[in-house]
Amino acid sequence: MPLNDGQPSTSTSDDQNSDTESSERCDSMTSSSDTECSRQSFTSGSSSKHSSPASSPPKMVTFDELMTAARDLSNLSLAHEIVVNGNFKVEQPELPENSLERKVKEIVHKAFWDRLEAELNEDPPVYEYAIRLVEEIKEILLSFLNPGANRLRNQICEVLDMDLIQQQVDNDAVDIHGLENYIITVMGKLCAPARDDDVKKLKEISDIVPLFREIFRVLDLMKMDMVNFTINNIRPQLQMQSVEYERTKFQAILDQTPNALDHTTEWMKESLDELMAVKPCTSPSTSGAENHTSGIPSPMSVLNKFYIKLLDWDCQKKVLPETLMTDETRLLELQKSLELYKAVAAVLLIVYNAIGGPISGLPVLADQLKKITSVLLEGIHIKSFNRTEALENVSAQICTELNKSLTERGYPALPAHVQVALTGQICTIVHKDNSISNLIDERVHSYMKLSIVPNSHTQPPAILGGLALIQPELEVFRAQFNSIVNFNKQVYCPFYGKILRKLLLSEAPQGTAEAGTPSVSAE
Repeated sequence: MPLNDGQPSTSTSDDQNSDTESSERCDSMTSSSDTECSRQSFTSGSSSKHSSPASSPPKMVTFDELMTAARDLSNLSLAHEIVVNGNFKVEQPELPENSLERKVKEIVHKAFWDRLEAELNEDPPVYEYAIRLVEEIKEILLSFLNPGANRLRNQICEVLDMDLIQQQVDNDAVDIHGLENYIITVMGKLCAPARDDDVKKLKEISDIVPLFREIFRVLDLMKMDMVNFTINNIRPQLQMQSVEYERTKFQAILDQTPNALDHTTEWMKESLDELMAVKPCTSPSTSGAENHTSGIPSPMSVLNKFYIKLLDWDCQKKVLPETLMTDETRLLELQKSLELYKAVAAVLLIVYNAIGGPISGLPVLADQLKKITSVLLEGIHIKSFNRTEALENVSAQICTELNKSLTERGYPALPAHVQVALTGQICTIVHKDNSISNLIDERVHSYMKLSIVPNSHTQPPAILGGLALIQPELEVFRAQFNSIVNFNKQVYCPFYGKILRKLLLSEAPQGTAEAGTPSVSAE
């Protein structure tokens, strides 16, 4: 149709089922080769041709190169979304109700359909626009056919023979209603079962112009169905080749724009500096990934720190590493969830420390308190969210629920001064220097740090004190975060290896670089 509804938009759904499935797929992909892949990346000087921006001389990027890189990035993002999001689908865009684009679109569409109606109402009728629409519908129907559907293809080409139809127009013998009825019949054969009702409703429309309009509307829906059907079919093939495909695509982007790893290098440098500022470990960790040699952090410890920093990423102040751009939406959603979980954990820890024994060992009460807190603090990640007011409401609801539970079991209700003290403690968790919030934050970081150590995802780390009441939510979060981290390691470990070799060698003390960096040089 000359005036279609524009390009389709993409819709992503990150529910727990999809994320868990994605996590399981990434876990199975990385469990046996994660450490090996990282070791090869960090120890081999010739394991890959990938280079960091620091090793590339300044270069002027032409417009064509920029457009090529943009196209590669678009393809990379689309392929990544299809692979990691089992619920990914394409949908028709919905323009805002009062937007300029929507108004212009409506005006132009109305002008087109008014022109068509005016032509058909002339005496004799003019079929110029109607024939154009029939020709476009023919091409759309043919595009739905499989290569082997020769019989239906030949039938469509025979019935919708544009040369023959033009001759009928010239002789005032064309049957537009008959052509429309045939088109509806073919649409009924080709549409998905979900569109059967839409196609049936077309048969109830008798006026030519409204029928044409509805035919194109349903055809647009059928196009989306076909695209999503194709996506579901190619997903298994993409999943099998996703690591190599994404790595190759990113290398193509890097070839066109040598500074395409600047932000990644900056994040790595910050991670290294933060580890260097901490007193070096003197005892080896369980995994061996956190050992330090001569005060220089191991490559894996820097990489793990790099990922943990994502938990505190502020999208308003800092650009995400280029290697994680395709997961930006998922990371933002995870951050929102984690901020809520930490607030809930802090509130519940205060409550149970303040009241103690009379409310301990009551899972139903614990779930009720968690539900109340979660609902009232929903949206805490939003800058305009009134945290003080919300926490006051949380405190009031919790005190009500506690008094109800205590009196039902023969305990006295909370004294007024205890309720006031409890409210005061709860309302202070939003302060940056709040000890409870900082404790929860540290323990969440420790838990997540343990969970991303290679091979640790085969068995979840133990839940630390203060996090037990949010354990189910935290385990789901861990699975989702690990899904992103594990897949990212698989794709980008050669790039990270190049960056880390250069950074770690530059930090090695003079005269000890040769002896002190065996893990980042050729074996």
